[in-house]
Amino acid sequence: MADAELKAGTRLRSQVSEVEVVVVRPSSAPLVLACGGEPMVSLEGAPASVPAGSTDGEPTLLGKRYVDEETGLELLCTKGGAGSLDVDGRALTVKGAKPLPSSD
Repeated sequence: MADAELKAGTRLRSQVSEVEVVVVRPSSAPLVLACGGEPMVSLEGAPASVPAGSTDGEPTLLGKRYVDEETGLELLCTKGGAGSLDVDGRALTVKGAKPLPSSD
């Protein structure tokens, strides 16, 4: 989403693939969120007319959380597909699982 403040619960979709995400933890600063090199748009918005862009790289995986350490942004992928997620040109990383406490 181009230069917009995202709120928790905001649903977005890719313009170049079937990827859909929901914002879990927003960033306090405006940013550009993209998938496959094209800015993401609101899920409720009209269908995009942008031709398929570069969907090279890692696919976005259903059910995974993606984070940007620099801004604190966290997204949950609700529909996976081709194209990697990035914010302001930085690739988002998959958030690792928290280790369970030992049961000694």
